Amino acid sequence: MTKILSGLITSLTRPNVLGPVDIAIGHITVNSKQVVAGSCFVAIRGTQTDGHQFIGEAIKGGAAAVVCETLPEIITPGVTWVQVTDSAVALGALAAEWHGNPSNELMLIGVTGTNGKTTIATLLYELFTKMGYRCGLISTIKYSNGFEEYPATHTTPDALRLQQLFREMADNGCDYCFMEVSSHAVAQKRIAGTTFSGGIFTNLTHDHLDYHQTFDHYLKAKQDFFSMLPAKAFALTSKDDRNGLVMVQKCRARIYTYSVRSVADFHGKLIENTFDGMQMEFRGQSVWLRLTGAFNAANITAIYAAATILQVDEDELLRYLSTLEPVEGRFQQYRGEQGITALVDYAHTPDALRNVLETITEVNQGEAMVITVVGAGGDRDPYKRPLMASIAASMSDKVILTSDNPRTEDPAKILEEMQKGLEGDALHKAITVADRKEAIKTAVMLAPPNAIILIAGKGHEKYQEINGVKHPFDDLEVVKYCLKKIKQTG
Repeated sequence: MTKILSGLITSLTRPNVLGPVDIAIGHITVNSKQVVAGSCFVAIRGTQTDGHQFIGEAIKGGAAAVVCETLPEIITPGVTWVQVTDSAVALGALAAEWHGNPSNELMLIGVTGTNGKTTIATLLYELFTKMGYRCGLISTIKYSNGFEEYPATHTTPDALRLQQLFREMADNGCDYCFMEVSSHAVAQKRIAGTTFSGGIFTNLTHDHLDYHQTFDHYLKAKQDFFSMLPAKAFALTSKDDRNGLVMVQKCRARIYTYSVRSVADFHGKLIENTFDGMQMEFRGQSVWLRLTGAFNAANITAIYAAATILQVDEDELLRYLSTLEPVEGRFQQYRGEQGITALVDYAHTPDALRNVLETITEVNQGEAMVITVVGAGGDRDPYKRPLMASIAASMSDKVILTSDNPRTEDPAKILEEMQKGLEGDALHKAITVADRKEAIKTAVMLAPPNAIILIAGKGHEKYQEINGVKHPFDDLEVVKYCLKKIKQTG
């Protein structure tokens, strides 16, 4: 497939063009090593490298056009130069134009916030699919184009892959796409050129400060998503989060609120909460759900609200809500030997960990010992490490600190930083076992009959990343194995 450059750049805002625009473009890329004859190379200023440094390499590779923010001192003849204010925004616009602006052909619903994005996006996808609609999904766990599913590489893919996925969805006849929108994706302009039909805000807590540096910058990235929604879209925000209304201060879309704690446009009432599920009430109608916990009550309320805004019949909605299963790695349960319950959850922020442990405390009511296995990821926000250890220790009977995905960091250093959050009685509750498999094995060995073991941090992940290598590792499979083998021999 080729496109004429003049048609592609109509999507850009006031570009400064040097050279002919009636040339054929066969490829758009930000990687100079992928340039072939006829490519359009877009020079992006990234967090690690500046694409402007590789313009010369791109031209040697045969680039027909270069999109950049700063023109080089020597303008190479035979190449069309397109100077823009922001190359990242230009990339999104070019990618969307290349694929025929596919988001305009979908009801695209974005979900953003610190916690709950995956559950809400995935369960909306499952719900609408069950109701007979063809749907796409872009989530932390997987992507779906309506026919095929792919393992996710990022919560939100880069602009080129994102628009390609939208094109596949539109061509496959998808009615809806439900999409997680990460703060990184907003800040890096990956969603530029995309038209959303609605946006959902979950909550905002401590996370990603390694990238955003300050909480205000993190908040602004989320807020910017709602500011870009068109007037015909809807914005659904949580009244239970103190930043919920802040998110929509500059929003042109129709604004709705949801809550499980106070009066809102959509209110969900949690009536009963057990490990087997929970009973909720919406507008006077009761429904039994297969999910557990106040945090999931908030997630389900957001799903109920979004589906209602999208004009789903209420009786049909409640009927299908009752069939939804927990998302993989989100409060995922396994009942093992001697009545021991293992819970695997992706909780990797202080607030998410607290939410999960609060749910365990509420349902357990002090009847069973709670053992928490938790770590913290390397090359990520270090400020949350002692907080997570402190929360785990204060809300568990025993805590085992262990490795998460250390990535390029020394696991011992990460654990030392976590240990700084322990003092007083917490010190006596906690032990450190750096090897994650041994940590889970230790938790099982320490567990008396009917105990609850929470394994937090990795959830759905099927690997452990150490020094750039992803080693096969599945928390759920490891704890299943340990429960079967150790308790049988015990």
